[in-house]
Amino acid sequence: MNRADVIQLGYLVAAVLFILGLKGLAKPRTARRGNLLGASGMLGAVLVTLLDQAIVSYWVLIAGLAAGAVIGGTLAVKVQMTSMPELVALFNGFGGAASVLVATASFIKLTDLGITDEQVSVAASATALIGAVTLTGSIIAFFKLKESLKWSGFGGIRTVNAALAVAGIVLSILVVTDPTNTTWLWALVAVGAVLGVLAVVPIGGADMPVVIALLNSLSGLAASATGFVLDNTLLIIAGSLVGASGLILTQIMCVAMNRSALDVIFSDAPASSAVGIDADDVYAGKVTASSAEEVAMILDTASRVVIVPGYGLAVAQAQHAVREMTKALEENGTEVVFAIHPVAGRMPGHMNVLLAEAEIDYQKLIEMDEINPTFAQTDVAIVLGANDVVNPLAKTDPESPIAGMPILDVDLAQTVVVIKRSLSPGFAGIPNPLFAADNAVVLFGDGKRAVTDITKALGE
Repeated sequence: MNRADVIQLGYLVAAVLFILGLKGLAKPRTARRGNLLGASGMLGAVLVTLLDQAIVSYWVLIAGLAAGAVIGGTLAVKVQMTSMPELVALFNGFGGAASVLVATASFIKLTDLGITDEQVSVAASATALIGAVTLTGSIIAFFKLKESLKWSGFGGIRTVNAALAVAGIVLSILVVTDPTNTTWLWALVAVGAVLGVLAVVPIGGADMPVVIALLNSLSGLAASATGFVLDNTLLIIAGSLVGASGLILTQIMCVAMNRSALDVIFSDAPASSAVGIDADDVYAGKVTASSAEEVAMILDTASRVVIVPGYGLAVAQAQHAVREMTKALEENGTEVVFAIHPVAGRMPGHMNVLLAEAEIDYQKLIEMDEINPTFAQTDVAIVLGANDVVNPLAKTDPESPIAGMPILDVDLAQTVVVIKRSLSPGFAGIPNPLFAADNAVVLFGDGKRAVTDITKALGE
């Protein structure tokens, strides 16, 4: 067996591990094993690839491997769970950038050697366009998730995006028909980069989980196209798996929001959608403030409590405090479950990850369709840092940015306890009438401190 056979065999084993890992990630019970299998597959693929010295020496490969390990390890240790959505967005962007750099470099090398192939040209143009869109779109998503980018575009941005898309198609055809002229390829990369910025800028924060899933899919498609340029079977398989799973996740997110992917991509800027909604009209004189002691008294007599986690829980790092409160309630004979909205937080599965970190039994995490019919039989619903996913305006205001989005029906519970720092709006930028409802009380303060105080009051 020669070196080429060893490499192909290693790639086959890695591909099988990728598939088994993805299957394991489909269920909470097997997610850790799935993650380990996927990581093992990637490690094997990297080690096998290192057997090929066709491009650079072992020392250069080892140096790159060491630098990547240091950067990855630092990010893993330093980045807080609250910043995980931003990190995922950056990773998507890095994937797009790597695909563009590798594919364009390989394509230019082949053309310099006088080797032109229609399949390679098509794959290179697809990588250049998709990878560039993924890179800049992910960077914009990163800054939107950090809420440091307020710009939502300009009038006529849809027309400009359509023109850029047409230009991308034309340039892709030119790359295929005239592969020796690398100017077309670089122009295609530039058009893709601009299109990525202008396509993501108008999308509102409430739609960011969908955008993250879609960009993840695009990064996979770019990697798969790069595999065709390099004639690398493993890259084709791995990219296809990421692309397909990302598209499926995007569809799941869209169904959860009762919107199509096209509605999200071509949505109006949030600033124009929220005009006319006055927070003073919603809250003035109608919000009932409470204290930890009063909330504890309400919970002390409750038979069933549903906790609705949101991004505020992540910001406050309150998941461990929530676990302690859950234990205290269950020791008192109270049934406690968690209502999980598919787009709660700022990336798919954000709340599931946080609660799993606190070792809360995944069987207590109930999806929206299953939990909604039970709110009418719920004594207390605790809304912890959530906003848009419990906002009744999604049902009552057709002009709202979240109009038509299915929400958690917490307003049907006997009592709603809202834990928030302030009455500031959620990612959609609109007030929430639930906080001023007759059956709702608001406990203002840091989520972790508030939950800890409630637990202490329950004990007393």
